[in-house]
Amino acid sequence: MQIHKYDTVIVGAGGAGMRAAIESTQRSRTAVLTKLYPTRSHTGAAQGGMCAALANVEEDNWEWHTFDTVKGGDYLVDQDAAEIMCKEAIDAVLDLEKMGLPFSRTPEGRIDQRRFGGHTRNHGEAAVRRSCYAADRTGHMILQTLFQNCVKHGVEFFNEFYVLDLLLNEGRTAGVVAYELATGEIHVFQAKSVVFASGGNGKFFKVTSNAHTLTGDGQAAVYRRGLPLEDMEFFQFHPTGIWRMGILLTEGARGEGGILRNKDGERFMERYAPTIKDLAPRDMVSRAIYTEIREGRGCGPDGDHVYLDLTHLPPEQLDAKLPDITEFARTYLGIEPYTDPIPIQPTAHYEMGGIPTNVEGEVLRNNTDIVPGLYAAGEVACVSVHGANRLGTNSLLDINVFGRRAGIAAAEYAHANDWTELPENPAALVEELLENLRTSDGTESIAQIRKEMQETMDANAMVYRTETTLKQAVADLAALKERYKNVSVQDKGKRYNTDLLEAVELGNLLDLAEVLAISALARNESRGGHYREDYPTRDDVNFMRHTMAYREVDADGKASIRLDYKPVVQTRYQPMERKY
Repeated sequence: MQIHKYDTVIVGAGGAGMRAAIESTQRSRTAVLTKLYPTRSHTGAAQGGMCAALANVEEDNWEWHTFDTVKGGDYLVDQDAAEIMCKEAIDAVLDLEKMGLPFSRTPEGRIDQRRFGGHTRNHGEAAVRRSCYAADRTGHMILQTLFQNCVKHGVEFFNEFYVLDLLLNEGRTAGVVAYELATGEIHVFQAKSVVFASGGNGKFFKVTSNAHTLTGDGQAAVYRRGLPLEDMEFFQFHPTGIWRMGILLTEGARGEGGILRNKDGERFMERYAPTIKDLAPRDMVSRAIYTEIREGRGCGPDGDHVYLDLTHLPPEQLDAKLPDITEFARTYLGIEPYTDPIPIQPTAHYEMGGIPTNVEGEVLRNNTDIVPGLYAAGEVACVSVHGANRLGTNSLLDINVFGRRAGIAAAEYAHANDWTELPENPAALVEELLENLRTSDGTESIAQIRKEMQETMDANAMVYRTETTLKQAVADLAALKERYKNVSVQDKGKRYNTDLLEAVELGNLLDLAEVLAISALARNESRGGHYREDYPTRDDVNFMRHTMAYREVDADGKASIRLDYKPVVQTRYQPMERKY
């Protein structure tokens, strides 16, 4: 076991982690621990843009953006956080431009902007051009730009270090424990402050836009230390994933004029959102697609998808604005998007919930108290700017605004405080976990359990949910967790043991899937991405509140989930019926 000592440790090197690192490194001695080489992080898969009310191409202001964020999140958004994010969005975009990000440009040379779902002018009057973009490679450009600036500032990266545990001592942050993939060695990083920026957890679904690495490692580490997870039942399903594959086709395609059509060629979104049609928020469009399929208007022999139609757009526009997704259609489906509509279906995309934080990125241990020295930002966190449904392009904004804030706050905390003593034998939990898995003579297959977990989540906890389906998911997950105790790791070695890595990831996913299912079962209403067919309306009287899920262990060592609730912060925007 090796022990390292840093002022600040950042877990994850995607957009939020590297944005935090740029700030933190200038103020404190910082280490960034990342499961992947930084430029492989999933931020690079984001396509459509990062929104800010720059008003470069038409009238806009940050207050309209705030209203759209609150309404888009079905009023579960903490409005103080949304106001901060939308106000700071403008500087966040300009900061990236100054760092060298190659945004697409207007003829006058300004940052170009395009329409995106749920973004409107004057509180819903019409769609507005608010998304700043770099063709359909915006996330890739952000990731590369942030990495180059991290190198410029001398950020210390520990690549392929997989963080498996959070160290606390008497309620204060002491550091983290990481597993080095190249050697199989355990490393303890003692730190005054820790920032979790380790991304999402979408791999508990089968049809997902998420990379294989998005297994909720940060949420799971915090959850197992008795800290809560907030609003995990609110998972976003992006309307336009490639049929049966889930690979994302950006909302920017509809922002450029793409149209969703059913088997009759009808532009069906005119029936569901007459004002902004195909650019309604994602939860509404995903439900509309599945409604079309259920009612027999789906496309293809099985009627299990609809079409994204770009054929009316000029080829030169597709080449300039959407080069990647048109190539995806050719590569994965063998179709020509100039002349053929693209088969799509909703795909699991983004966790609105996560580790609860305040607007400075400080992690909460309950509804009001913070964990000294612990921070989180990005998809791993829930400051609740996304509420029950995230608006497209607010994720790239979130990682930049709150990644920056968390990096500054963590470094300032480290400057003002000394190290907390490490607990006795700090790596014991991780060593026991890995050794038990590596030496197990179990008979259960990791791949089979993962497959069955993804199948039950797709069948029972996706776009449409009921008490019956959610109870089925809870029962299935409980059975899979029992089987997981008898899992078999074939590779007994230490160097690059990906078999062992996948076993650990599966344990994380099973825990988080269970939190989602139990939280969803307790929320007897429909709100944003959580749609209960047995409770089809929003219930502000009983459920205008955030779910807080805690892992509790009884005297016999048996773990269970306790649910509590936290009030939503409202400032200026009163809940209204959500129409578009």
